[in-house]
Amino acid sequence: MASPAVATRHPSPSFFGPDPRRRGHSPSNLGFRRSSLQLKVTAIFGWIRGDTRTRELNPSAESYTLTGSASEADTKPREVSVAVVSSIMDIPSADWDACAVDSVDPDNFNPFLTHAFLSSLEESGSAVKETGWLPLHVVARDENETVVGVVPLYLKSHSRGEFVFDQSWAEAYYSYGLEYYPKLQSCVPFTPVTGQRILVRDTPYRDQVFEALVKELKSLTTKLKVSSLHITFPSEGEFSKLKDSGFLQRIGMQYHWRNRDYRSFDEFLMDLKQPKRKNIRQERKKIPAQNLKMKRLRGDEIKSEHWDTFYKFYRNTTDNHWGRPYLTREFFHRLGEKMGDKVMLIVAEHDDKHVAGALNLIGGDTLFGRLWGCLPDAYFPNLHFEACYYQAIEAAIELNLSKVEAGAQGEHKIQRGYLPVTTYSCHYFLDPGFGAAIGNYLAHETAQVKHVIKVLHDSGPYKEDILNEFLLTQGDGVIQGLVLPPSSHQSKAKKNQAPVQKAIANKSFASCSLPLHLDCTGCFIRQAHHRLRKQPFDHLCSSSPRHRMAYTSRMNLKRKGK
Repeated sequence: MASPAVATRHPSPSFFGPDPRRRGHSPSNLGFRRSSLQLKVTAIFGWIRGDTRTRELNPSAESYTLTGSASEADTKPREVSVAVVSSIMDIPSADWDACAVDSVDPDNFNPFLTHAFLSSLEESGSAVKETGWLPLHVVARDENETVVGVVPLYLKSHSRGEFVFDQSWAEAYYSYGLEYYPKLQSCVPFTPVTGQRILVRDTPYRDQVFEALVKELKSLTTKLKVSSLHITFPSEGEFSKLKDSGFLQRIGMQYHWRNRDYRSFDEFLMDLKQPKRKNIRQERKKIPAQNLKMKRLRGDEIKSEHWDTFYKFYRNTTDNHWGRPYLTREFFHRLGEKMGDKVMLIVAEHDDKHVAGALNLIGGDTLFGRLWGCLPDAYFPNLHFEACYYQAIEAAIELNLSKVEAGAQGEHKIQRGYLPVTTYSCHYFLDPGFGAAIGNYLAHETAQVKHVIKVLHDSGPYKEDILNEFLLTQGDGVIQGLVLPPSSHQSKAKKNQAPVQKAIANKSFASCSLPLHLDCTGCFIRQAHHRLRKQPFDHLCSSSPRHRMAYTSRMNLKRKGK
């Protein structure tokens, strides 16, 4: 097997002593100075201008001795070797899927962690070295060469397609003369879906195999001399375990719909407040009024021409919203061939012509909404809501699924029955100084995100008793740190509350001449380091419009001698 080539990183200067030659050069600025062809060829070699040196990487397999618990009949020590492969095709699909299935309850089967889905990304050229996703999957085998654990892992030269945004961390790294890329990323590419990331077979040594895989991930970070390791959208259980292994914790937010054993869509509507119920009914009436027909296709019902048409929808969405077409046409065809009935394609027809569609995958207890698109000249009010949200809810009710995950972002989902839930990510940095600053930032960000989740949850469309029930039945802890909604007389006062954005208090610090917004990550990190060094902080970063305006005013005053 050929060993992947990665960039040779120069010894990084001290975090508190940046190289002045690198100051001001962001990874995005350096990248745009190259041609697109060069960017593809050297994508995995980092952003070092003029540095073409590479070295061959051949990480040796690590061995771990595992012992069963005293309660097990077989407590004979076992040897487990952990190695890295450059393609998921190097691992038999049956072995990979056995780890994916054993790592969760059968009801929580996640289609995105299957060999079929991940191999479709690689074989189609979507998640490969040329696009900045070099596969470095980790696999653990026992002395009988049986696969007992796997981890989907990629060496990345950018932060695109992750949905946990760390670009400002990269900017802060570069402002101190450090290299942020390449980095290691354990995730499902282009897919913000929560699920197990460290997939382990159900054996008496399960917990020890998990620990061995975590050690190997951290060891690989050191061997490759990359800046960091990121595990995005892990399960809540992994989120808790990884904290003890030195990972920083970060939370985010998505919107999910919960099934209360509804027998029909109308029964779901009866749980909503009357104005919200009326609004949804009016939106749905506009679909047949525009001569639109909705169809839900599965498995063999989805033909090759459907995928070709949906790819046009997908490209129209990415082209019109300044996005990047991460997925190739071939990916959709392979997905349909390999995933079968796990794929649901919702299409809208107008005059016997497909004009829009939404792609969904079916898990053990969840319908996952993924992609949406339409023809360039298609304009039908409320069609997006129907295809992506209402059809998904109807399908989940028919299939007796417990929830619908509608993807990242979109506060408009709340008024259509989707409530905010917490998502997780874990981050490990080799540079302890930078890790301390990021940890300080994440502590403040976590409090802010929890507050936003509570405010949004309290403004949900459901009746008050239903909202209370949702809070009490969150078995997976997706709404941590929230309190029950206020009493009815307090609910009436909500109309007088300020918008959500104003409900989040701005944080200000004595060492900064302006209030410091938490989304201004680069500014926050720099201030944290000045605090560690016990030096006054008088820096205004250019990434915040307010700070940039204040900086310009200050410079004008200096020119006038004031």
